[in-house]
Amino acid sequence: MSENVIEFRNFGFKYAAQAEPTLYDINLTIKKGEKVLICGPSGCGKSTLVHCMNGLIPASYPGQATGELLIDGKSFRDLDIFSISKTIGTVLQDADAQFIGLTVGEDIAFALENDRVPLDEMKKRVREAASLLGVDDYLHHAPHELSGGLKQRVGFAGVLVDDVSILLFDEPLANLDPATGKTTMELIDEIHQRTGDTVIIVEHRLEDVLHRDVDRVILMDEGRIISDCTPARLLSSNLLIETGIREPLYITALKYAGISITEDIEPQRIETLSLDVGQRETVRSWYRSAPVEQQAVSEEIVIEARDLGFTYDNGHTALTDIDIAIRKGEMMSIVGKNGAGKSTFAKILCGFEKPQHGGIYLNGKDMSGLSIKERAKHIGYVMQNPNQMINKSMIRDEVGLALVLEGKLTREQIDERVDEVLGICGLYPYRNWPISALSYGQKKRVTIASILAMGPQVIILDEPTAGQDYRHYTEIMEFLRELNSRGITIVLITHDMHLMLEYCNRAVVLSGGRKIADTACEAVLADSEVVEKARLKETSLSTLAQLCGIDDPQDFIRRFISMDREVRDQRRTV
Repeated sequence: MSENVIEFRNFGFKYAAQAEPTLYDINLTIKKGEKVLICGPSGCGKSTLVHCMNGLIPASYPGQATGELLIDGKSFRDLDIFSISKTIGTVLQDADAQFIGLTVGEDIAFALENDRVPLDEMKKRVREAASLLGVDDYLHHAPHELSGGLKQRVGFAGVLVDDVSILLFDEPLANLDPATGKTTMELIDEIHQRTGDTVIIVEHRLEDVLHRDVDRVILMDEGRIISDCTPARLLSSNLLIETGIREPLYITALKYAGISITEDIEPQRIETLSLDVGQRETVRSWYRSAPVEQQAVSEEIVIEARDLGFTYDNGHTALTDIDIAIRKGEMMSIVGKNGAGKSTFAKILCGFEKPQHGGIYLNGKDMSGLSIKERAKHIGYVMQNPNQMINKSMIRDEVGLALVLEGKLTREQIDERVDEVLGICGLYPYRNWPISALSYGQKKRVTIASILAMGPQVIILDEPTAGQDYRHYTEIMEFLRELNSRGITIVLITHDMHLMLEYCNRAVVLSGGRKIADTACEAVLADSEVVEKARLKETSLSTLAQLCGIDDPQDFIRRFISMDREVRDQRRTV
């Protein structure tokens, strides 16, 4: 691999609407056939770097560039976005922004239609791409009817169907369930090996991306590249912690046990991890001595679903015989594969949909007579897609909108509460920015902030951490944990098994619209049948326990969670 397909030379970029540059002194070369991961905290410049590569800058985001960017040896200044699209295919972070067709089939076929591919060949290639991504049963559905994960896969298929030499994936795992995320990384790896195409992945979920090998990891912070090295070398440093990126869980567990992370133990993947006899005994010794946190759980029920059933107008049955009791003051999660019924359940709780049978009870009282507005006084709902919640053009106006409409606080009181929430969500520096200037992850934080400002009795968050870097993820979740400690009930609908383990004591698992488990989080991931049915993924902590000869991985996970919570609490008090 000697041919440079992308080359940044002393490159910088400043958006027309901003006073300071977003990118500084970027020097980066990506060779033909390489597989590269770009990571870094939110706002570090990853999205801007991607937009420079795929032509959205300057086509959609005007500004001033300095230095040089070469794509296949040609200056980006001499290329328009159409020309670049014939070389670089992009799967966007925001799937809705990529849809063109009225149906999934039409959307996948869009590039082929532009190239005037014969109809029979077009249909064949669309079916092949759809089958590869598992969306062949949805070819006649409207893209916007699909769940977030299915939308992501449709966008993936729309790129794969075209003939490009560079595949660029902007947070491809953001809305996928764990098993599908794992399959996606395997699929990207398979395509990379089969085609020899250059693959560039921009993603927060470092451990999930490293399920398959990558050649290099480019770590960014504050608009600069601060590291360009192999995964093993990066994991052997402290750069991830220093920049606020989550380490793989097994790496954190090894550090708690006192194991030094060095390149010679091949730490880049749990499957490659090489521990000697002494190191394995060190982990076992830590496990035996690690305390287990005992947490009291209230038996008082705040929300209860009884015999809940719901079928959409198109005949799809989303929920069947659902009985779920949500206890006062708990933080619990609802997990399961895309399309399992998780979001539908939340919409019914909030009154966005009405069940065909069964009922919802708040503090023992039937909620069927309450309007959406009346329910909103008790239940706050943060939707999966931030674009579906945003009403105002400016961040401060959006976060304070519900408080203004409620009409109970003075302008000064509203401003004070908005500032507090913006600070918690890591958005205070952007308080006077237009929302259009934000990344997808930053938009997500705006919607969470707008709900948190209302202080409801129960908060339901649908994929709260999608698109979030670990630092902002932690800030938001620690704030939610603080609210939870004061008696506010938190319900997390999530694909993030790390989040479930770290913050929740209980998980309800849905599969095919039915409840298949309701138990402790670590017990969920230790049940192979539940993991398979719900398309979850065994945590690397279980694999580490087995590697070290620990007979009870579930107990190992439980002790790790206790230690991790203790460490986080200590960091907060420093």
